[in-house]
Amino acid sequence: MMSREVKVGNTIIGGGNPIAVQTMCDTHTADVEATLAQCREMAQAGADIIRVTVPGMPEVQAVRRIKEELLRDGITIPLVADIHFSSETALAVVPYVDKIRINPGNFHPDHDKARERFKELIEKCKVFGKPIRIGLNHGSLGRFITEKYGNTPQAMAMAAIEWLDMCVENAFPSVVLSLKASNTIVMTEAYRILAEKMAEKGYDFPFHLGVTEAGNGDSGRIKSCVGISKLLSEGIGDTLRVSLTEDPVNEISIGKYLASRYSGELKSTMKRIRITGREVEAFYDSPDKERLLLDFSCDFGKRLLDKEIDSVRLHSPFGENYDSYLEDELMQACRRRFYKPEYIACPGCGRTMYDLHKALETVKKRTSHLKGMVIAVMGCVVNGPGEMADADYGIVGASHGLVCVYEGKKRLTEAVSIEEALDRLQSLVEHAAEK
Repeated sequence: MMSREVKVGNTIIGGGNPIAVQTMCDTHTADVEATLAQCREMAQAGADIIRVTVPGMPEVQAVRRIKEELLRDGITIPLVADIHFSSETALAVVPYVDKIRINPGNFHPDHDKARERFKELIEKCKVFGKPIRIGLNHGSLGRFITEKYGNTPQAMAMAAIEWLDMCVENAFPSVVLSLKASNTIVMTEAYRILAEKMAEKGYDFPFHLGVTEAGNGDSGRIKSCVGISKLLSEGIGDTLRVSLTEDPVNEISIGKYLASRYSGELKSTMKRIRITGREVEAFYDSPDKERLLLDFSCDFGKRLLDKEIDSVRLHSPFGENYDSYLEDELMQACRRRFYKPEYIACPGCGRTMYDLHKALETVKKRTSHLKGMVIAVMGCVVNGPGEMADADYGIVGASHGLVCVYEGKKRLTEAVSIEEALDRLQSLVEHAAEK
């Protein structure tokens, strides 16, 4: 089913329009100059939509200034407000942005009150002609839905359907959906279930795709390509974000690659393939390592996730060692074989109060030998403790320069310095690995 068009500023999502590539500032939104500078970089790099965090009322006026300054610069890229807990903040920022991203279930612990507040937001957005993205994350589903369906892909889909039903009941068609998870199997299955449920109801709302907490470097790129490409290849997806724990400008080129590939503008550099039973050999003539990484991930990610094949042997111009490394990375991203720890790390945003990028690199250096462990490095408490559900141990940002150490969703420490937390984390992970 073709999705409907949803207008976000001067960009149209869905309806067969080009896939819109999004990114998100990791500056503190109250720091207007730093956020403006990053927005200008993102615009120059080709971003189609930019998101900023709006955690409270002080940031509402900052966003207003940012939008005004961008327009004065001739930058008309749509600006999206990322809201989590405060419906009051969401209502206040509607006039100044081009779209609101919210998880309505976080508006209030009482589900009925959360529904009331979501209805207020719908009415405000109708008045100002602004769309909403209902963005649900695997780690931040409310108790109301998890008590019914567990913490599962089905729970994510059913939670989204409830909020969509409210939009339909209130004659509000300007809605985009996302169901993000750090686990590529959970993420793709949640979107698939939701697409089926929507088709049954005749809903045609567009999808925003992304693998949340994908991490950084090659691993983050491969994991994002695996999840997003599987869905795009099945006709699911109208806009996307590649979430990386590094400079968010780096996300844009990867997103543009995916958009170009699945609009038919770009072809894989794979030249030949040999299939023997459920084992594959693939031969590439890629111009550089990044292009090889992206092509290889998209060519075989879906097949590995769907268990159509069991392994893939790579042959490229870059040598046997690099080929073997990419094979291992792809198998881990598809959750078919683990050769190192699995790192769950959010990209960071204006809510992050410590050096997330540096912390992740330190954790990876100190734990890279602990095969099979799942370790999380999370920016803040918004999604951190929830997304930790899949992790053995990890750290979550608490306040300026301080973090808490977690075992799964259980907090083990009060807020401590990053140095103390990393020492404690390494000790816990090494002890657990010895058992």
